[in-house]
Amino acid sequence: MTGLAGRAAMVTGAGGGIGAAVAKALASAGAAVMVTDIDPAAASAVAAEIELAGGRSASAQLDVRDRTAADDAARCAADLAGGTLSVLVNNAGAISPAMFAKMDEEAFRRIVDIHLTGSFTCTQAALQYLPTDGTGRVINVTSAAGLVGTIGQVNYAAAKAGIVGLTKALAKELARSQITVNAIAPLAATAMTEGIRANEKLAAKTLERIPLGRWAEPAEIAHTFVFFASDAAGYITGQVLPVDGGTVI
Repeated sequence: MTGLAGRAAMVTGAGGGIGAAVAKALASAGAAVMVTDIDPAAASAVAAEIELAGGRSASAQLDVRDRTAADDAARCAADLAGGTLSVLVNNAGAISPAMFAKMDEEAFRRIVDIHLTGSFTCTQAALQYLPTDGTGRVINVTSAAGLVGTIGQVNYAAAKAGIVGLTKALAKELARSQITVNAIAPLAATAMTEGIRANEKLAAKTLERIPLGRWAEPAEIAHTFVFFASDAAGYITGQVLPVDGGTVI
């Protein structure tokens, strides 16, 4: 029930990290995957890896704040499966940490726009292509920061908390069309967490908060996305699932 053959998926921010792992995992499950990223070379490289492994893929440059680009990417993604886009993964993100007193408005707005407005923009762009036969999926990416807060990341925490609200409200709206909307709050060793992992003190404190005592690899996180994208999760909507080694319990 986790096979995705004949379906198309679009993953934002898929040029590396969790996004790349998710794109590859969806392709391994049989989906044709549109790999998008603000870095076109990175997106193209991931798509090439998928093709080399025997999957179907295409790539596009996408700034998730750009509605025209989002419309184009969603249309091209749907074209991979005859005009239907079954799975949208809103993964694109960025960080700009600073203590609140020193955070400027531009840094706050930029992070909120990328994460929260970007999820809104890409979901609206994809909506006309999402099937209403029970196979349509929107999977958003939030974070422990959006659930419990993080010191020095008010902008990021606010954006990720907004995604939780977006997920729950949209799940109620789209349920009438048999489209599910869920969110995953992952924690993995990626470029976005490199600053923490490279700092001995921060790394130690973070590991103390992870009951399993280690960082996940992106590929471990990706399996959860495949589950939510599949028929096995057809009766789950409006949920937020932490995949973080027990950090949020």
